[in-house]
Amino acid sequence: MKATALARTLAALLTGILCLAGCVSSGPAPIGAGGNGAQPAATGPGGGASYVPAQPYDVTPLLHPKAKYFGATFDGVPKDLSPVARYASQVGRTPTMLEYYLGWGDELQTDQTEAVWENGQLPYIAWEPHKATLAQIADGSQDAYIVSTARTLRALNVPVAMSLAHEMNGAWYPWGTKGATAAQFVKAWRHVHDVFQDEGVSTVIWVWSPNIINPVPQVALKPYYPGDGYVDWIGVVGYYARTGAQDFQTLFGPTFRQIRTFTQRPFLLAETGAQPNPRKSAQITELLKTVATRSDVVGFIWFDLNKETDWRVDSSPETLAAFRTAARNHRYDLDFDALK
Repeated sequence: MKATALARTLAALLTGILCLAGCVSSGPAPIGAGGNGAQPAATGPGGGASYVPAQPYDVTPLLHPKAKYFGATFDGVPKDLSPVARYASQVGRTPTMLEYYLGWGDELQTDQTEAVWENGQLPYIAWEPHKATLAQIADGSQDAYIVSTARTLRALNVPVAMSLAHEMNGAWYPWGTKGATAAQFVKAWRHVHDVFQDEGVSTVIWVWSPNIINPVPQVALKPYYPGDGYVDWIGVVGYYARTGAQDFQTLFGPTFRQIRTFTQRPFLLAETGAQPNPRKSAQITELLKTVATRSDVVGFIWFDLNKETDWRVDSSPETLAAFRTAARNHRYDLDFDALK
């Protein structure tokens, strides 16, 4: 057992002894996979509070459902979920996955995350370590924050997809190739995963999220891969620009092929979109059709923002019409209730 895990275990044992002596623990009861933790039930009509077992949400049916995730991200979410309804009205289908970003050191807002799930979307949290280096994350000096986040998610008990330090193979983020090595990335990823596991968190779908290799062909992806024991989905990030790759196979194919040399984990298009260009409607149609028909792709997340350029599906009436038509595909009829 790692020293940090041993320390947490001893602390938990001491807390249990104190509680038997009459103290009340301020932390949530441990409820990991196979655990029997309990959460206080609401006071009933008779005024007596009771304790009921709280089984952790089983994410297994969500890992590779027959239907596809129809995802998106918008400005202002998850604090403001009104863009989800607006988008659903525009495109004729309600998203089943919603991506948003969590800055390192920021507290995960449980009410907002729960609201996303209750709204019908699987929360996808892109965890961005702007305020800590990967080396600091790996060496345990950030454990107080990691443990706090893990316990928050454990107590929340809703399914969450989560990436850490996305696009690590690029040079545009501080945790990328200019600020960290592949070995540091892997060590940091595994450490965070191990802390979550030690804390009994079983409701997270772990998404390893590299950028497509087209702009960085010299950076091999395999050294960045933490291993199948630490990853559930491969969340590829790739966008159609006005120049360069103009179809699905040219944009994503080289990255998919390289990744398939070291893992068979399913793909998710964790961020995608298209700049305004004469082929945008065709690109939308092809992307949604390809995701719907490929058995190794679980879904996509459309970056529906006007940021630096207009990636939105309604950048023109023609592109919106193309998206509405493609979104009718029955393969996107994902029903969470049917997966339980």
